[in-house]
Amino acid sequence: MKNLSSSEIRQMFLDFFQTKGHMIEPSASLVPVDDPTLLWINSGVATLKKYFDGSVVPKNPRITNAQKCIRTNDIENVGKTARHQTFFEMLGNFSVGDYFKKEVIPWAFEFLTSPDWLDMDPEKLYITTYPKDTETQKLWAEVGIDPSHIEKVEDNFWDIGEGPCGPDSEIFYDRGQSFNNLAEDDPENYPGGENERYLEVWNIVFSELNHLPSGKYVEQPHKNIDTGMGLERLVSIMQGTKTNFETDLFMPIIKQVETLSDGKKYDDNDADDISFKIIADHARTVSFAVGDGALPSNEGRGYVIRRLIRRAVLNGKKLGIDGPFLYKLVPTVGKIMESYYPEVSQQQEFISKTIEVEEKRFSETLNDGLKLLNGVIDSLKAKNEKVIDGENAFKLFDTYGFPLEMTVEYAHDEGMSVDEDGFKENMELQRERARQARGDLQSMGMQDETLMEIKTPSEFVGYDNNEIKATLKDIIVNDEIVDSVNMTTGKAQLIFDKTPFYAEMGGQVADIGNIYDENNNQVAEVLDVQHAPNGQNIHLVNVISELDVNKEYTLKINVDFREKVRHNHTATHLLDQALREVVGPRTHQAGSLVEPGYLRFDFNSNEGLNDQQISQLEKIVNEKIWAAIPVKTEVLPIEEAKKKKGAVAMFSEKYGDIVRVVEVDDYSIEFCGGTHVRNTSEIGLFKITSESAVGSGIRRIDAVTGEEAFEYLNDQLNVLKETATNMKVNQLKDVPARAEQLVDEAKKLKRDNQNLKVQLTSQKSAEVFDQVEDINGVKVIANVISADDMSTLRQLADKWKSENKSDVLILGAGSGDKANLVVSVNKAAQDKGLKAGDLIKQIAKEIQGGGGGRPDMAQAGGKDPKGLTKALQLAKDIIKNN
Repeated sequence: MKNLSSSEIRQMFLDFFQTKGHMIEPSASLVPVDDPTLLWINSGVATLKKYFDGSVVPKNPRITNAQKCIRTNDIENVGKTARHQTFFEMLGNFSVGDYFKKEVIPWAFEFLTSPDWLDMDPEKLYITTYPKDTETQKLWAEVGIDPSHIEKVEDNFWDIGEGPCGPDSEIFYDRGQSFNNLAEDDPENYPGGENERYLEVWNIVFSELNHLPSGKYVEQPHKNIDTGMGLERLVSIMQGTKTNFETDLFMPIIKQVETLSDGKKYDDNDADDISFKIIADHARTVSFAVGDGALPSNEGRGYVIRRLIRRAVLNGKKLGIDGPFLYKLVPTVGKIMESYYPEVSQQQEFISKTIEVEEKRFSETLNDGLKLLNGVIDSLKAKNEKVIDGENAFKLFDTYGFPLEMTVEYAHDEGMSVDEDGFKENMELQRERARQARGDLQSMGMQDETLMEIKTPSEFVGYDNNEIKATLKDIIVNDEIVDSVNMTTGKAQLIFDKTPFYAEMGGQVADIGNIYDENNNQVAEVLDVQHAPNGQNIHLVNVISELDVNKEYTLKINVDFREKVRHNHTATHLLDQALREVVGPRTHQAGSLVEPGYLRFDFNSNEGLNDQQISQLEKIVNEKIWAAIPVKTEVLPIEEAKKKKGAVAMFSEKYGDIVRVVEVDDYSIEFCGGTHVRNTSEIGLFKITSESAVGSGIRRIDAVTGEEAFEYLNDQLNVLKETATNMKVNQLKDVPARAEQLVDEAKKLKRDNQNLKVQLTSQKSAEVFDQVEDINGVKVIANVISADDMSTLRQLADKWKSENKSDVLILGAGSGDKANLVVSVNKAAQDKGLKAGDLIKQIAKEIQGGGGGRPDMAQAGGKDPKGLTKALQLAKDIIKNN
């Protein structure tokens, strides 16, 4: 077996399958695009769904990739087992309706055992198969696997519910008796069992069936191969390490953590080792996730990043590391991975800064969490109880990032325990809420055999034509190909040999329009246009009259609709570049929508735009519009476009070998297949109507152009005129000064009102403070007064404190359906065991409310003013019985 680095093993895998006719699919972003079923890309096949469900036919049905992935469902096991990671790489080879078992099994054996490749000992390989899959068992024996090493396991059937499924075959490597952690007669001591000796290397899924909603299994129109090989596990085998963490993928990070820790060394003791492993794993995950545009937040994938950073920080504290440190590991992560993933090193400064800011923010949250935990512990001690309930343990975990084990440790130090079952119940409730939020969506759709089989060429000629004559080649109704349709059909899908209708893509909506026969009679209304699996523009139409295949028709787009879309699309290109100038060069598009009435542009940013930045953006874009710059388009090989033109890719688009480049002088040069104006002057005017947050680290700009921009500005002007009239101002330019004057007048009235309140409070205090009761040796003033809000009660409490009129002050006030209470206790009464915070909590229930505060001052609010008298009486009773 060869001694190889992780980068050599990754490249060797890709090279091997390239020799078998596979195209290499680049690793996609960890942030899924147009897939609401996934929080993260979590497998090698996740980015290839479009090929397997038939929505897109790949250029080459043989595909191989090394895909970066994130899974956090077993986050608690990271560091405690040999192989759990939140970030990992999946190596895979895939066949979309091309080769099957007879090809993939010999290839897998060759890659693993051939001296030209990994050169593993075949005697150390074990195979598990589905019991009924005798063909697979026979093929493994034929390539050279000892039949006694082929296990039949009922679980070897890959099935996600609905969708593609089939038997699978797993390959295990025997690491030897020294790794055996089980007794010889243990039922898990076999390849495929839960043990450390037999390590799963590769899983090959023979996707040959469709699991229907009815529960029935039927054969897929195309049989597929989907494989997955965890790089970290394979590297562990090839480098002969005990766990994945001793490989060259992790050790440089662990060594750096050693230098940052308080003299701690890896492999000294199990507790510290777990912390080292957690930090190394999480450093990789957050570096790649932030690099792909995900930013810390309180929801979704942003919450995952926040949680991982906090876990790393807490484990850093266990190693004696105080203050931010995780951000310092980013350059090391980048260096380890840069041979195949240069993006971490390229964005090192941004990633490090993002993580450092989050670490500093957590230091404040950490203190808040410790306050809550100490408060819970103090409360339990007061009640002589010794179990922290699951709800509070989960709140510490969910809100403050405390892992359960940390709460357990703190509780143990105080002679207490944690309701771990209750914690798990709360965790499961949260997971269920997350599942419901994502919806009951399939993770991989059924193949549409009808559309996949249609290979008819269809050319888009809409860049230069609004109207053409074209031959109708295919009609699809209810997933069946038919020769003709009429008005009774309703909706149908049509494919022509050529079309001027743009199919929705890259954020630009599809064209609408009409179809006419040879007599210029309308026969169909085009409602939508999408791409068929083999790339044709497929028209969804409302059938008005008869249509027949192989007959010529006139296709006319709605020109006004198209023109407005063109204006808005070119404006998004100008805005994209303007954002890089105003916000920063790392700003990039995170989605867009180009409609005829408006444009929407999403971009990555932690902060919202201020008024000055919005004005700058509008000025830049409008200056380009008024400069009347020609907009040029050119079709070029992709590498030439990148090198010669410096063109950049728009968000989420995949590009072929030949690309269309849209140039606005040398200001904006983008890959884009959409429709655009011929000259920027056609756009007319550009105006931003709103800017807002739409997700974790993502901002959204809505804007209008041309006629819509004029109407928007006109509406704003009318509002300003109406405001001027209401303010009795003759000229619009005087509105700001008049508004400032009115604000100053309002502030003065507010001050005068406050002064009157102070005077009234002073008068009330004389009346209130004269009524002093002696209760069990404690001087008490208790009264219900007339006051509109809590501020009057607090002012009276402050005055009481300065005048030292009694030991305890209890005041209540009610208005409408609101009731307020204030309790103040001096030092002498506190020494007798009276605490304002404790007292307010007990009496607040009488006004159907709650509150709290310090031992000397507390307040409460409620919704039952009728209970104020009872509240004061209860307070007196408590003082009496103290």
